[in-house]
Amino acid sequence: MTTRRVHDAHRHLGALPAHPFYGGPPVNPDTTARATIKELLADLDAEGTERALVLPNYGVPDPAVAFSLNHLVLEAAQTDDRVRAGLWVSPRSDDEQRTAGALALAGESGVRALKLSFLLGGSPSDPACRPHLDRIFATAEQHDLVVHVHTSPGSTSDIDEVGKLVEWYADRVRVHLVHFGGGMSGHIKLAGSRFFDWVSAGKRVYTDLSWAIGFAPHWLAREIEHRGIGHDRVLFASDQPWGDFAGEFARLYAAAGDGELGDRVFLDTFAALYD
Repeated sequence: MTTRRVHDAHRHLGALPAHPFYGGPPVNPDTTARATIKELLADLDAEGTERALVLPNYGVPDPAVAFSLNHLVLEAAQTDDRVRAGLWVSPRSDDEQRTAGALALAGESGVRALKLSFLLGGSPSDPACRPHLDRIFATAEQHDLVVHVHTSPGSTSDIDEVGKLVEWYADRVRVHLVHFGGGMSGHIKLAGSRFFDWVSAGKRVYTDLSWAIGFAPHWLAREIEHRGIGHDRVLFASDQPWGDFAGEFARLYAAAGDGELGDRVFLDTFAALYD
């Protein structure tokens, strides 16, 4: 149980098959993955989490697995009012039909986000992906949904790449950059200037601190106080089962505290985006 009220802006639902990652034997590293809605709700009860944005679990290099969990996530949102659903979509041409099926659910009750990750293929810079990205963001705009985007250092998930989505679309669609750039280089690029430059320019950009290296939450909180902007753009996220709720909570609570910034991070900004 947490020591304060909390909303979780990023966690996953669904069991993944074992996979031989990096040439090793088949393994299931997501040891706290939940296969059922009942298990998810039990976790929310145990944590004291009042609201949660729930996304399909992913990680094995097969987009079909993530797409197959969209209906489970949607069912969870329509079962319990604490849950909001984020639907898996893809910019890859090979996934065009599956993405069309996901976008057809965008107007369903409980859906509040569309989830993009380039870990399973595609790139913002790939011209073949641009028409599919345009369609995804147009659907988000039509239904007033957030586009929830994974970031991690290097390759197609680097903030240098994912930041193009902010430049192209965030004037009219809210973009939630997961993991605050996803590592040392991303943290420095965002907290050093880029995140605040986007906010100042009117971009509808948000972020969470899941997976953040130890220095990043404190630095970001200090920059928010110094610059006087960005306090309404940061969310708490556990990234269960790939993150750890207790650890993620403790790190961000130490930086944001119980005052106005803490209320925004743990409650109010979630409500603005996902309620």
